[in-house]
Amino acid sequence: MGAIRWQADDQVGVVDTVSEVRESLKGGQRDDGHWIFKLEPDATIPSEYVLLQHYLGETDPDEERKIAVHLRESQTADGGWPLFAGGAIDLSATVKAYYALKLIGDDTNAPHMMRAREAVLARGGAARANVFTRIALALFGQVPWHAVPVMPVEIMLLPHWFPFHLMKVSYWSRTVIVPLLILMALKPTARNPRGIDVRELFITAPEDEKRYIDNPTGKWLGAVFVGLDHVMRRIEPLFPAGRRARAIEAAVAFIERRLNGIDGFGGIFPAMANTVMAFDALGYPPDHIDFAMAKRAIRRLMVVDKDRAYCQPCLSPVWDTSLTIHALLEAGERPDSETLNAACRWLLDREIVDYRGDWVAKRPGATPGGWAFQYRNDDYPDVDDTAVVAMALHRIDPVRFNEPVERAARWILDMQSRNGGWGAFDADNTHHYL
Repeated sequence: MGAIRWQADDQVGVVDTVSEVRESLKGGQRDDGHWIFKLEPDATIPSEYVLLQHYLGETDPDEERKIAVHLRESQTADGGWPLFAGGAIDLSATVKAYYALKLIGDDTNAPHMMRAREAVLARGGAARANVFTRIALALFGQVPWHAVPVMPVEIMLLPHWFPFHLMKVSYWSRTVIVPLLILMALKPTARNPRGIDVRELFITAPEDEKRYIDNPTGKWLGAVFVGLDHVMRRIEPLFPAGRRARAIEAAVAFIERRLNGIDGFGGIFPAMANTVMAFDALGYPPDHIDFAMAKRAIRRLMVVDKDRAYCQPCLSPVWDTSLTIHALLEAGERPDSETLNAACRWLLDREIVDYRGDWVAKRPGATPGGWAFQYRNDDYPDVDDTAVVAMALHRIDPVRFNEPVERAARWILDMQSRNGGWGAFDADNTHHYL
């Protein structure tokens, strides 16, 4: 009898808790019907945001002070920064966080900076950081440009049958790489108004380091890429100037076609940041509409509280809204409530029903009907957001929402790869050697 009574009391407690959480969720709905929650990053994105501001020479001391609080709070007891909560120290994230804090003004003799420096040196120093980190260091003059692999902007002119083509890498890589190619061609130098360096993070002086480009896996394919890099390094200076100019124009056209307004190129911070630096390197004036819009898109990613700030990697309103609909339905919300009706209206307004996305390259005959992750990212609808939105609409009213659900189902089916599985953004994007 006691066990039965305990179970009944416990069930009442669960029901009360679910009801309380349901009402709390409803209270967080925006006036236009959607939900969005903060997407807290690892140390990499806030650090890159600081590096971007110092690259441009457009620093905000008050904002940086708050970012420094976030970075210090996320440092592990071992002195470094992981890529996820509770994870092991990541060398590249730690190098960027250390540099960001030093740019902000933290004393290198402060205990947290000493511990971070020791963590970097114990893992081989900044020369062993990943390629993206070394590119950032090259932009700040901290390593020579031969510290990074050769990626000629002429990649933009390669035919689709070539072993490397932009459409053979993921959408995230694609949007990060294109503006990066411009930067690697022009090799600009960050303004770095206070002239901050991080030479103390290197075991061997950066200009004397011989092992920037190696094959850590030991596999034959890695050796091929290292060999290819050596060849490209010798012949790149011989590329015709006219062809290089056309390749830069192609890269700019690729970006401008997908600039995505205030939601930013690719809808993700690394692509947006590289675009801002590329526009700056190309000499765009501050009031250029594309340059100003690209910087505005990054500002929308900032979360600034009273004492703490960070930059989000992207915004997630479609994902958040569709999952919240499912949660509310599970928690007993009536399908015909105004809360859910408003959310559905908001989602329907963001359905992508045109053929402008990169996905069309592999599926030109597919009928569009999907959703992206962000507020707007019409070039990159994804299978997972589309599936979750379609399920939410179907649960609420399969008759009323029959047409968008059918469009979503058809598009998802059309996006199935030949091997039977699905990728998020492209079909048959299985070039694993890349």
